[in-house]
Amino acid sequence: MRSPSVVITVLAALCLAGCTSSGGVAGLQIQEPSSETTASVARPEAVIGEADTVSALLEETAVGETAVAVARPQMAVETDVEAIALVAPQKPSKILTPKPAARPAPLARGTIYRHRFRDAKPINFGKTTPGQYAVHGVDVSRWQGSIDWMKLRSQGANFAYIKATDGGDHLDPMFRTNWRAADEAGLKRGAYHFFYWCRTAGEQADWFIRNVPRVEGALPPVIDVEYNGESRCKRRLSRARVQEKMQVFMDKLEAHYGQRPIIYTAPDFYADNLRGAFPDYPFWLRAVAQHPSKVYPGRKWLFWQYSGSGLSHGVKGKIDLNVFNGSERQWRNWAGGQSVMADAQ
Repeated sequence: MRSPSVVITVLAALCLAGCTSSGGVAGLQIQEPSSETTASVARPEAVIGEADTVSALLEETAVGETAVAVARPQMAVETDVEAIALVAPQKPSKILTPKPAARPAPLARGTIYRHRFRDAKPINFGKTTPGQYAVHGVDVSRWQGSIDWMKLRSQGANFAYIKATDGGDHLDPMFRTNWRAADEAGLKRGAYHFFYWCRTAGEQADWFIRNVPRVEGALPPVIDVEYNGESRCKRRLSRARVQEKMQVFMDKLEAHYGQRPIIYTAPDFYADNLRGAFPDYPFWLRAVAQHPSKVYPGRKWLFWQYSGSGLSHGVKGKIDLNVFNGSERQWRNWAGGQSVMADAQ
């Protein structure tokens, strides 16, 4: 057995050691994170949220009876920054805007162009042919559609008669376009009216005057008198009544425009109503199979419509072809306002 004094001595030593040491968690000192930086870990410039803060993990290590606090170092927070190459924007390629096509210069006014027309139904006129006349021209209406007047003139159209009105209330839808474009191309131009036998002459004259401008240099107005099988008006007037209505119409136009109207007609209507009538008026005669001298014997004429099946550059489809009864000098005199009455040939 051991001595009681030895046991007492040991117990006393243990009590003394317990009184001189600080025990428990309260005695631990928690170290704050260091404000110093190292060369390998950069301190974030921006404040990092609590969720991103690395918590210090305390570990107790018993060294004797003393607890030691160990803090885990904060992990460096790296932000991936993608390098952006600053490239100067490319200059937009220069857009080449095509220049508008130059507008062809008008053909010289007053110049007489030799005709180069063709005919879908050529006719042998015998000794005197249309080609022997110096000045050629055309007459047109809505049925020719859109016309390239510059090309048409270059083919030998030196003048053009353009349909304006019909009866007392119809205006050809292409009249204004053709009237302006023919002049711009340098053609001598005139307007014609298709006479309607079921309307008063005065109403028709007023309608024509309302729609056809009075301009210097225009050719005299034309009254177109013929039978029309497609017309709603089936009335056949007496010869005297026909001439009476025509006279009323022509008098009003002459008073307004200061020019004596031209009478256009066809063989059958002429034979029934106009043979020997209106000797002081110029005539425009349709004769597509023979020369006018054979179809209208004894009649003086100013224009001859020799084809209704003409072909020309500048016009789609067929077109009426005409000649002036005279030389270039006579044409210039007449178109310039001087009176010329061609003799029958």
